[in-house]
Amino acid sequence: MFFQRTADSSMDETAQRILENLTEVEVAAEDILSDKQQIVDLDSRRNRNREALSALRNLSPNDNVKVCFGNMFIKFPQECTRSMILKDQEQLDKEITDLRKLLKAKVNRLNELQGKPELRGYNLSPLSNGEIKAINSLLKK
Repeated sequence: MFFQRTADSSMDETAQRILENLTEVEVAAEDILSDKQQIVDLDSRRNRNREALSALRNLSPNDNVKVCFGNMFIKFPQECTRSMILKDQEQLDKEITDLRKLLKAKVNRLNELQGKPELRGYNLSPLSNGEIKAINSLLKK
């Protein structure tokens, strides 16, 4: 009888650890999915801004434009509107870049939790403009 209780207790602890591990994996996966959805939403907003900038190019330079803020439209000078959209684009680019950097770490953490090896080549980043210019200058010699 004593042996039976010890075995049951050991099984309960094992089941509890498995459940905790599965819960941790599920939370990590949900976090990754929510970040991916946020990137998609921000990218959609960035595309709408590009469309707005394109529409502004087709107008005469001194026209006022109506801009939608929430549920109301406000007239703004075209140049002011263009600068607001460009600032918004910069902010969106920064947020998307930051989310993508965090996403890499979160995916590696999820793989670690699942016992999978770290993704190879996943932490690569593109060359900066300065690095490209340096390579081009070396290749021209």
